[in-house]
Amino acid sequence: MNSEDSEENLETLQEYIDWCFDVIVMKKNQNACSPVKSETPSSKRSRPADSPETTSPTGKSFTDILDSIDKRLSSFDARLSLVEILHREFKSLRESLEFSQQQVETLAAENASLRDSVKSLTENVTHLNEENKKIKETVIDLQARSMRDNLVFSGIPESAEEDAEATVKSFIKTYPKLPEDTVENICFERVHRLGAKKPGAPRPRPIVAKFGYFKQKEQVKSRGRELKGTDFSVNDQFPKEILERRKVLFPIRRSLIQKGSRAVIAVDRLYVDGRLYRDVRTTP
Repeated sequence: MNSEDSEENLETLQEYIDWCFDVIVMKKNQNACSPVKSETPSSKRSRPADSPETTSPTGKSFTDILDSIDKRLSSFDARLSLVEILHREFKSLRESLEFSQQQVETLAAENASLRDSVKSLTENVTHLNEENKKIKETVIDLQARSMRDNLVFSGIPESAEEDAEATVKSFIKTYPKLPEDTVENICFERVHRLGAKKPGAPRPRPIVAKFGYFKQKEQVKSRGRELKGTDFSVNDQFPKEILERRKVLFPIRRSLIQKGSRAVIAVDRLYVDGRLYRDVRTTP
Protein backbone atom coordinates (compact mmCIF):
# COMPACT_ATOMS: atom_id res chain seq x y z
CA MET A 1 0.00 0.00 0.00
CA ASN A 2 1.41 3.42 -0.97
CA SER A 3 1.17 6.70 0.92
CA GLU A 4 -1.76 7.99 -1.20
CA ASP A 5 -3.91 4.95 -0.30
CA SER A 6 -3.04 5.38 3.37
CA GLU A 7 -4.07 9.02 3.29
CA GLU A 8 -7.34 8.15 1.54
CA ASN A 9 -8.15 5.47 4.16
CA LEU A 10 -7.43 7.89 6.97
CA GLU A 11 -9.66 10.56 5.39
CA THR A 12 -12.49 8.05 5.01
CA LEU A 13 -12.12 6.92 8.60
CA GLN A 14 -12.10 10.53 9.77
CA GLU A 15 -15.26 11.30 7.77
CA TYR A 16 -16.97 8.31 9.32
CA ILE A 17 -16.01 9.38 12.83
CA ASP A 18 -17.22 12.97 12.16
CA TRP A 19 -20.46 11.67 10.79
CA CYS A 20 -21.10 9.45 13.82
CA PHE A 21 -20.42 12.43 16.08
CA ASP A 22 -22.95 14.62 14.15
CA VAL A 23 -25.58 11.91 14.31
CA ILE A 24 -25.17 11.46 18.03
CA VAL A 25 -25.32 15.24 18.66
CA MET A 26 -28.41 15.73 16.41
CA LYS A 27 -30.22 12.86 18.01
CA LYS A 28 -29.47 14.19 21.43
CA ASN A 29 -30.83 17.62 20.48
CA GLN A 30 -34.02 16.12 19.02
CA ASN A 31 -34.68 14.16 22.19
CA ALA A 32 -34.27 17.31 24.26
CA CYS A 33 -36.63 19.52 22.11
CA SER A 34 -39.52 17.16 21.26
CA PRO A 35 -41.60 14.69 23.26
CA VAL A 36 -40.78 11.12 23.03
CA LYS A 37 -42.88 9.36 20.48
CA SER A 38 -43.20 5.68 20.25
CA GLU A 39 -42.15 4.43 16.95
CA THR A 40 -44.24 1.82 15.33
CA PRO A 41 -42.92 -0.84 13.05
CA SER A 42 -44.68 0.85 10.16
CA SER A 43 -42.90 4.10 10.78
CA LYS A 44 -39.62 2.28 10.90
CA ARG A 45 -40.35 0.70 7.59
CA SER A 46 -41.31 4.05 6.06
CA ARG A 47 -38.00 5.67 7.01
CA PRO A 48 -36.23 6.87 3.88
CA ALA A 49 -33.25 4.87 2.64
CA ASP A 50 -30.97 7.89 2.80
CA SER A 51 -31.73 8.50 6.51
CA PRO A 52 -28.67 9.51 8.56
CA GLU A 53 -29.02 6.28 10.54
CA THR A 54 -28.57 4.06 7.49
CA THR A 55 -26.22 5.89 5.13
CA SER A 56 -23.01 7.79 5.43
CA PRO A 57 -22.13 11.15 3.93
CA THR A 58 -20.22 9.30 1.23
CA GLY A 59 -23.30 7.40 0.17
CA LYS A 60 -22.05 4.05 1.48
CA SER A 61 -23.92 1.86 3.92
CA PHE A 62 -22.65 1.21 7.43
CA THR A 63 -21.94 -2.42 6.52
CA ASP A 64 -19.73 -1.45 3.61
CA ILE A 65 -17.89 1.08 5.72
CA LEU A 66 -17.40 -1.42 8.55
CA ASP A 67 -16.22 -4.06 6.11
CA SER A 68 -13.82 -1.57 4.60
CA ILE A 69 -12.55 -0.58 8.05
CA ASP A 70 -12.22 -4.24 9.01
CA LYS A 71 -10.18 -4.94 5.88
CA ARG A 72 -7.96 -1.96 6.57
CA LEU A 73 -7.50 -3.00 10.18
CA SER A 74 -6.67 -6.54 9.05
CA SER A 75 -4.15 -5.04 6.62
CA PHE A 76 -2.70 -2.95 9.45
CA ASP A 77 -2.51 -6.05 11.67
CA ALA A 78 -0.68 -7.94 8.92
CA ARG A 79 1.72 -5.04 8.50
CA LEU A 80 2.27 -4.83 12.24
CA SER A 81 3.01 -8.57 12.31
CA LEU A 82 5.49 -8.09 9.47
CA VAL A 83 7.07 -5.20 11.36
CA GLU A 84 7.37 -7.38 14.46
CA ILE A 85 8.99 -10.15 12.40
CA LEU A 86 11.39 -7.69 10.84
CA HIS A 87 12.12 -6.26 14.30
CA ARG A 88 12.96 -9.71 15.64
CA GLU A 89 15.17 -10.40 12.62
CA PHE A 90 16.91 -7.07 13.07
CA LYS A 91 17.42 -7.80 16.78
CA SER A 92 18.86 -11.22 15.92
CA LEU A 93 21.19 -9.68 13.32
CA ARG A 94 22.31 -7.04 15.80
CA GLU A 95 23.07 -9.68 18.43
CA SER A 96 24.95 -11.71 15.82
CA LEU A 97 26.90 -8.61 14.80
CA GLU A 98 27.74 -7.83 18.42
CA PHE A 99 28.91 -11.43 18.95
CA SER A 100 31.02 -11.25 15.79
CA GLN A 101 32.48 -7.95 16.98
CA GLN A 102 33.40 -9.57 20.30
CA GLN A 103 35.01 -12.46 18.43
CA VAL A 104 36.99 -10.03 16.29
CA GLU A 105 38.16 -8.15 19.37
CA THR A 106 39.14 -11.44 21.05
CA LEU A 107 41.05 -12.57 17.95
CA ALA A 108 42.74 -9.18 17.71
CA ALA A 109 43.86 -9.46 21.35
CA GLU A 110 45.11 -13.01 20.79
CA ASN A 111 46.91 -11.90 17.63
CA ALA A 112 48.61 -9.08 19.53
CA SER A 113 49.62 -11.55 22.24
CA LEU A 114 50.97 -13.98 19.65
CA ARG A 115 52.86 -11.16 17.92
CA ASP A 116 54.47 -10.24 21.24
CA SER A 117 55.34 -13.89 21.85
CA VAL A 118 56.90 -14.21 18.38
CA LYS A 119 58.88 -11.03 18.97
CA SER A 120 60.09 -12.36 22.32
CA LEU A 121 61.02 -15.71 20.76
CA THR A 122 62.87 -13.97 17.94
CA GLU A 123 64.84 -11.93 20.43
CA ASN A 124 65.61 -15.08 22.42
CA VAL A 125 66.74 -16.92 19.28
CA THR A 126 68.97 -14.00 18.33
CA HIS A 127 70.42 -13.96 21.83
CA LEU A 128 70.94 -17.74 21.74
CA ASN A 129 72.66 -17.47 18.34
CA GLU A 130 75.01 -14.86 19.74
CA GLU A 131 75.69 -17.01 22.79
CA ASN A 132 76.19 -20.07 20.59
CA LYS A 133 78.65 -18.12 18.44
CA LYS A 134 80.58 -17.07 21.53
CA ILE A 135 80.62 -20.64 22.84
CA LYS A 136 81.78 -21.93 19.46
CA GLU A 137 84.59 -19.39 19.35
CA THR A 138 85.55 -20.35 22.90
CA VAL A 139 85.70 -24.05 21.93
CA ILE A 140 87.81 -23.23 18.86
CA ASP A 141 90.13 -21.16 21.00
CA LEU A 142 90.47 -24.01 23.50
CA GLN A 143 91.19 -26.45 20.68
CA ALA A 144 93.83 -24.10 19.29
CA ARG A 145 95.42 -23.76 22.72
CA SER A 146 95.49 -27.54 23.13
CA MET A 147 97.34 -27.73 19.78
CA ARG A 148 99.77 -24.98 20.72
CA ASP A 149 102.65 -27.44 21.22
CA ASN A 150 101.90 -29.44 18.04
CA LEU A 151 103.66 -29.47 14.67
CA VAL A 152 102.44 -31.16 11.49
CA PHE A 153 105.16 -32.73 9.31
CA SER A 154 103.99 -33.25 5.72
CA GLY A 155 105.65 -35.20 2.89
CA ILE A 156 107.63 -37.70 5.02
CA PRO A 157 107.53 -41.15 3.32
CA GLU A 158 105.46 -43.74 5.13
CA SER A 159 106.69 -47.29 5.81
CA ALA A 160 105.08 -50.35 7.31
CA GLU A 161 105.46 -50.88 11.04
CA GLU A 162 107.25 -47.55 11.43
CA ASP A 163 108.07 -45.79 14.69
CA ALA A 164 106.54 -42.33 14.12
CA GLU A 165 108.71 -40.65 16.78
CA ALA A 166 111.92 -42.13 15.36
CA THR A 167 110.83 -41.13 11.86
CA VAL A 168 110.31 -37.50 12.96
CA LYS A 169 113.67 -37.31 14.77
CA SER A 170 115.45 -38.76 11.74
CA PHE A 171 113.71 -36.21 9.53
CA ILE A 172 114.69 -33.30 11.81
CA LYS A 173 118.34 -34.36 11.73
CA THR A 174 118.39 -34.67 7.93
CA TYR A 175 116.36 -31.73 6.59
CA PRO A 176 116.06 -28.90 9.09
CA LYS A 177 119.61 -29.92 9.98
CA LEU A 178 119.40 -29.54 13.74
CA PRO A 179 122.43 -30.76 15.71
CA GLU A 180 122.16 -34.42 16.72
CA ASP A 181 122.49 -33.74 20.44
CA THR A 182 119.68 -31.16 20.20
CA VAL A 183 117.43 -33.66 18.45
CA GLU A 184 118.17 -36.34 21.00
CA ASN A 185 117.11 -34.03 23.82
CA ILE A 186 113.72 -33.27 22.20
CA CYS A 187 110.87 -34.69 24.27
CA PHE A 188 107.63 -35.74 22.59
CA GLU A 189 104.36 -36.42 24.38
CA ARG A 190 102.81 -38.11 21.36
CA VAL A 191 103.66 -38.68 17.68
CA HIS A 192 101.28 -40.28 15.15
CA ARG A 193 100.07 -40.23 11.58
CA LEU A 194 96.81 -38.34 10.77
CA GLY A 195 93.85 -40.32 9.49
CA ALA A 196 93.47 -43.89 8.32
CA LYS A 197 95.90 -45.43 5.90
CA LYS A 198 94.64 -45.52 2.30
CA PRO A 199 96.33 -47.89 -0.14
CA GLY A 200 97.38 -46.17 -3.37
CA ALA A 201 97.18 -42.65 -1.88
CA PRO A 202 99.34 -40.18 -3.90
CA ARG A 203 100.87 -38.57 -0.80
CA PRO A 204 101.87 -40.00 2.58
CA ARG A 205 99.80 -39.15 5.61
CA PRO A 206 101.10 -36.19 7.63
CA ILE A 207 102.61 -36.77 11.06
CA VAL A 208 101.45 -34.84 14.15
CA ALA A 209 104.02 -34.43 16.89
CA LYS A 210 103.13 -32.99 20.29
CA PHE A 211 106.24 -31.57 21.93
CA GLY A 212 106.80 -31.75 25.65
CA TYR A 213 108.25 -28.23 25.67
CA PHE A 214 107.03 -25.24 23.69
CA LYS A 215 110.59 -23.88 23.21
CA GLN A 216 111.71 -27.10 21.53
CA LYS A 217 108.68 -26.93 19.23
CA GLU A 218 109.55 -23.34 18.25
CA GLN A 219 113.18 -24.33 17.68
CA VAL A 220 112.18 -26.97 15.14
CA LYS A 221 109.58 -24.69 13.54
CA SER A 222 112.16 -21.91 13.07
CA ARG A 223 114.21 -24.22 10.81
CA GLY A 224 111.25 -24.64 8.49
CA ARG A 225 112.84 -22.25 6.01
CA GLU A 226 115.40 -24.96 5.31
CA LEU A 227 112.62 -26.96 3.65
CA LYS A 228 111.94 -24.34 0.97
CA GLY A 229 112.06 -25.94 -2.47
CA THR A 230 111.44 -29.45 -1.15
CA ASP A 231 108.32 -31.61 -0.93
CA PHE A 232 108.35 -31.31 2.86
CA SER A 233 106.72 -28.79 5.18
CA VAL A 234 106.44 -28.13 8.91
CA ASN A 235 103.47 -26.13 10.21
CA ASP A 236 101.50 -25.45 13.35
CA GLN A 237 98.41 -27.57 13.90
CA PHE A 238 95.08 -25.69 14.03
CA PRO A 239 91.38 -26.64 14.24
CA LYS A 240 89.52 -26.97 10.97
CA GLU A 241 87.71 -23.61 11.36
CA ILE A 242 90.99 -21.72 11.82
CA LEU A 243 92.58 -23.48 8.84
CA GLU A 244 89.67 -22.30 6.64
CA ARG A 245 90.16 -18.73 7.86
CA ARG A 246 93.90 -18.91 7.18
CA LYS A 247 93.21 -20.07 3.61
CA VAL A 248 91.30 -16.82 3.10
CA LEU A 249 94.06 -14.70 4.64
CA PHE A 250 97.05 -16.17 2.78
CA PRO A 251 96.19 -14.65 -0.66
CA ILE A 252 95.54 -11.28 1.01
CA ARG A 253 98.88 -11.48 2.82
CA ARG A 254 100.70 -12.34 -0.43
CA SER A 255 99.08 -9.38 -2.22
CA LEU A 256 100.01 -6.95 0.57
CA ILE A 257 103.62 -8.16 0.63
CA GLN A 258 103.87 -7.60 -3.13
CA LYS A 259 102.75 -4.00 -2.51
CA GLY A 260 105.57 -3.51 -0.03
CA SER A 261 103.65 -3.93 3.24
CA ARG A 262 104.79 -6.08 6.11
CA ALA A 263 102.05 -8.68 6.60
CA VAL A 264 102.05 -11.44 9.23
CA ILE A 265 99.39 -14.06 10.00
CA ALA A 266 98.99 -14.97 13.68
CA VAL A 267 96.64 -17.93 14.07
CA ASP A 268 93.49 -16.56 12.29
CA ARG A 269 94.39 -12.85 12.27
CA LEU A 270 96.33 -10.83 9.74
CA TYR A 271 98.51 -7.92 10.88
CA VAL A 272 99.63 -5.34 8.34
CA ASP A 273 102.46 -3.03 9.44
CA GLY A 274 101.64 -3.87 13.04
CA ARG A 275 97.91 -3.23 12.74
CA LEU A 276 95.09 -5.76 12.71
CA TYR A 277 93.65 -6.20 9.22
CA ARG A 278 89.85 -6.36 9.09
CA ASP A 279 87.65 -6.81 6.05
CA VAL A 280 84.14 -8.13 6.70
CA ARG A 281 83.83 -9.24 3.07
CA THR A 282 86.80 -11.63 3.14
CA THR A 283 87.86 -12.21 6.77
CA PRO A 284 85.97 -13.42 9.83
